[in-house]
Amino acid sequence: MTRVDHAVVSGTFSLDGETHQVDNNIWVVGDDRECVVIDAPHDVEAIMDVVGDRTVKAILCTHAHDDHVRVAPALRERVVAPIMLHPDDRPLWELTHTDHLWDLDLADGFELTVGGTPLRVIHTPGHAPGAVCFHAPELGCVFTGDTLFQGGPGATGRSFSDEDLIKESIRARLFALPDDTVVHTGHGDDTTIGAERASGL
Repeated sequence: MTRVDHAVVSGTFSLDGETHQVDNNIWVVGDDRECVVIDAPHDVEAIMDVVGDRTVKAILCTHAHDDHVRVAPALRERVVAPIMLHPDDRPLWELTHTDHLWDLDLADGFELTVGGTPLRVIHTPGHAPGAVCFHAPELGCVFTGDTLFQGGPGATGRSFSDEDLIKESIRARLFALPDDTVVHTGHGDDTTIGAERASGL
């Protein structure tokens, strides 16, 4: 039985010469044997506490801001699994990791199966050029990183972001999902597609 496990870790987010304290969600999707990790913020041990003794098939990055990929290379060494990122986020990745690249490129429509359950990539640029969401239709949920939160779109106004583009991504790609789809975000509480559509973005 595929399930979604969750933890929250604290650390910092730095971009454009500013640093902020942040709490990040860790999402681990899988069954009792195997799983994928969605984003790798702050603390390898905290992620491993959620993974347990399962085999990690992949480290999936919603985007390459440092608070989402900071420990991805260290986690890769620990679990021997590929890091997967959309290539449009290379400029952001290289702000954090100058000596390591990710392993496999994500692309819109790509599917990865874990525990018999498919996760489909939805490219949703705006918060970052290579921002993606992971839709798990059989689980009735979507992992949106920093693209969509409870209460609206993720932040823009910093380098590599675009307010008009993130709104278009949400309207065209995420609002096409069923209203009862649970939105698991990169920070903060869950919401639903229907609730966010009703907010009038």
